[in-house]
Amino acid sequence: MTSPPKAPTPPFASLPFARVRPGKIITWTLLFIGGVMMVTPLLFMFSTSLKTSGQIYDLRLIPADPTIQNYVTVLADGRFLKWFMNSMLIATVVTLSNLFFDSLVGYTLAKFEFRGRKLIFIAILSTLMIPTEMLVIPWYLMSANLGWLDSYWGIMFPGMMTAFGTFLMKQFFEGVPNDFLEAARIDGLNEFEIWWKIAMPLVTPALSALAIFTFLGNWTAFFWPLIVTTSPELYTLPIGLTSFAVEQSIQWEMIMTGAALATIPTLVIFLALQRYIVRGVMLAGLKG
Repeated sequence: MTSPPKAPTPPFASLPFARVRPGKIITWTLLFIGGVMMVTPLLFMFSTSLKTSGQIYDLRLIPADPTIQNYVTVLADGRFLKWFMNSMLIATVVTLSNLFFDSLVGYTLAKFEFRGRKLIFIAILSTLMIPTEMLVIPWYLMSANLGWLDSYWGIMFPGMMTAFGTFLMKQFFEGVPNDFLEAARIDGLNEFEIWWKIAMPLVTPALSALAIFTFLGNWTAFFWPLIVTTSPELYTLPIGLTSFAVEQSIQWEMIMTGAALATIPTLVIFLALQRYIVRGVMLAGLKG
């Protein structure tokens, strides 16, 4: 018996573009347009930082005669380096504090049964609904009573532990098998060692995502550091750039150079750790 004849293959059906659906084309087009809109200001910022004062209003992305003299001038200003180091110190300390305390509290809420556990967790989550502006006055009064006004501790203490970090870590710790923890207890490890040696390595994506978000959030923080500090020596980079912009109100190339230097660390962190960001956010969404 002969098999029935096959239907003729439509022309161009084997070409790659023949399998592309209109929905995908629209999606990718919108994503491309959105990407261009987000990247263009950054490109103009870096481009302006390589221009002289006479080229500021030249809209070309690549200057005719690019120069790095603006970077030399800004970096030679001791204030900028001080502001940079202040932001680096504050962001690093707050990030480490969040990783320690948020993960410790999240582990306790996820793996221990005790009376009032759910109530405590709900109370922690409820703080997420309070706007930051409503907390500024209590923070300020607390700083004044403790003598932390115009100090590093005054800048850092509101973010040393966060409800978001606690929620994120609790969700991930709930996915850690209890059998691993029980085996560690049988081997003689105490609870702190179990948390540190067994549970923490199993939630690396959450730790990575929390570290990146916390660092970037504190690196760009402006409102609270502006309120609690008065000495220029304690200014963080966003506040310092604001005062620098006021002083250099006409020299836009210097302002853009300072902004570019402040942006470079965040770009490096994102490019180096973007897979951890995406993985952590995706897993947090699935577990939430």
